[in-house]
Amino acid sequence: MWLFLAVAVIVLLFLAFRRLFGGYSAPNPFRDDCRRPPGILETDQKARNQVLKRGFTISKIPESLDAIVIGSGIGGLATAALLAKAGKKVLVLEQHDQAGGCCHTFIEKGFEFDVGIHYIGQLHKNAMLNFLVEQITEGQLQWDKLDSAFDTIILGETKNGRRYELFSGESEYIMGLKRSFPDEAKAIDRYMELVKVCANGGRLMVLLKMIPLPLAKFLIQSRLLYWFSSFFQFASKSITDVVNELTTNKDLRAVFSYIFGTYGVLPKYASFALHTILINHYLKGAWYPRGGASEIAFHIIPVIEKAGGAVLVRAPVQRILLSKDGSACGVTVKKGEDNIDIHAPIVISDAGVYNTYEQLLLEEVRTLPAIQSQLSKLRHGVASLCVFIGVNGSKKELGLKATNYWVFPDNNLDELMTDYYSASREEAAEKAPLVYVASPSAKDSTWEERNPGKSTISVVALAPYEWFEEWKDERVTNRGEEYKSLKNEFIQGILKIVIELFPQIEDKIEYIDAGTPVSNQYYIASPRGEIYGADHNLQRLSPEVIASLRPSTPIKNLYLTGQDVLLCGFTGALIGGVICASSVLDRNLFIAAAQLKKKIKKAKSKKE
Repeated sequence: MWLFLAVAVIVLLFLAFRRLFGGYSAPNPFRDDCRRPPGILETDQKARNQVLKRGFTISKIPESLDAIVIGSGIGGLATAALLAKAGKKVLVLEQHDQAGGCCHTFIEKGFEFDVGIHYIGQLHKNAMLNFLVEQITEGQLQWDKLDSAFDTIILGETKNGRRYELFSGESEYIMGLKRSFPDEAKAIDRYMELVKVCANGGRLMVLLKMIPLPLAKFLIQSRLLYWFSSFFQFASKSITDVVNELTTNKDLRAVFSYIFGTYGVLPKYASFALHTILINHYLKGAWYPRGGASEIAFHIIPVIEKAGGAVLVRAPVQRILLSKDGSACGVTVKKGEDNIDIHAPIVISDAGVYNTYEQLLLEEVRTLPAIQSQLSKLRHGVASLCVFIGVNGSKKELGLKATNYWVFPDNNLDELMTDYYSASREEAAEKAPLVYVASPSAKDSTWEERNPGKSTISVVALAPYEWFEEWKDERVTNRGEEYKSLKNEFIQGILKIVIELFPQIEDKIEYIDAGTPVSNQYYIASPRGEIYGADHNLQRLSPEVIASLRPSTPIKNLYLTGQDVLLCGFTGALIGGVICASSVLDRNLFIAAAQLKKKIKKAKSKKE
């Protein structure tokens, strides 16, 4: 018995070693440093549209494709770019009229709005995330750092409430907390200690998805996994449980927990380990794409095209095609009244796990036990309501800052959100308990040059899909008066908070509108209006679910990428894209990237 177990463990470890450190005969997208000096910012909208809005036609489909990617969010684009850098010809298909997913922007009445990129951490000079972004954009994507106080938390009245600022830099972050809570130094130190310990263990999430599944299951069931890090010990503990043990100060509890809006799960239901990843993510500050969020897709797409691939929009995929042996072999795209089949040996879905399994596979395939087993471990994520405000006046004239405001009417965040979700939609419209407010125009150093005399403010609030579900099948521009009335009630309730925060803009607002959960469903094809993919609850962070939800699927040659593979947000989706590309190429691209990074550093030191 023991001999059998020993042999099994040795075999599994050998397979894991090959998976993690082997594959050196496979194409390497990080063979050479592809960065070049940044070019001049392209401001001509026609020139940008030629890249971002290249419409689907049969004649534009490249021949002899190596892979098809469904969806052009950052996960899909990152995977496609890495495959392209490995010499693969990839076709990315986007159902919307422009590429980028949540990285796209839209223009109304001369105001440019982003829809999902608000602020991103870990983009300092030597960060691996920054290095990955540089490589898939050839060094063309530039970033502007937010103000030192990148997040401001407001508890109580918006105008005269208690304000707590969070600062860039680990020591500055901690000192700021201690200035605000001078009697809570011990609790703050312990909190930050847990953040560092748990967040560093977050790499185990990636490891579990890249080693052979049998080995991952062995590490989990034998509990050896828990020896490596405290991450999974805290993955099953809620934020509320942990912070309540640290302090009795209710404002400090709220400040410790405030950022739950970035993944959409109430503190009492959210994993503390997940939370620490987000806190750690911003410790060195936050950044915003210079030139706007659409710059992300604008600079990744040429990398895909350079290898003979293409990114085509207005290309709604209807079905994933399967060969006689059950392997994925292509997709069906709807073009007018016609269905067009496109074939490739690899199909990668950035459409989300629910869309992929429940919408794009035939009934007899989606009911396979292995697929149903994955879906049974997940549930739909939270939806949102976003308000877009266009204001006459520059950043300087209006006194807008490159910072974010998190506004809560009280310090019991769980209670606020529970009451909000249990209220009727009409009641809820008057009292949004979590409002994120920021000025994208104030974060972008090129904004004034591109849009003189104008500014934008974006607001995000969480909103259940059920409040708007009855209008999901109505025309997007004509959902009826009742829908408009409800949407306007939410707009007015949120606008009141914004005016209290920025009274100087009240008579300068030229444009205001909102996107609801059904807007998200239409424009970015998110099931039930999800903004963060499948729910990031405690079960999602269990090692069993982490290990099972990986790029490879029960369907041969069908892969998943994006935020459902790892975690939500720009970073989670991008890293999910790297994990997916590693699986497709059968090569650990994190090690390949680290080796190139080290090679560049060594060459630079020799020159100096």
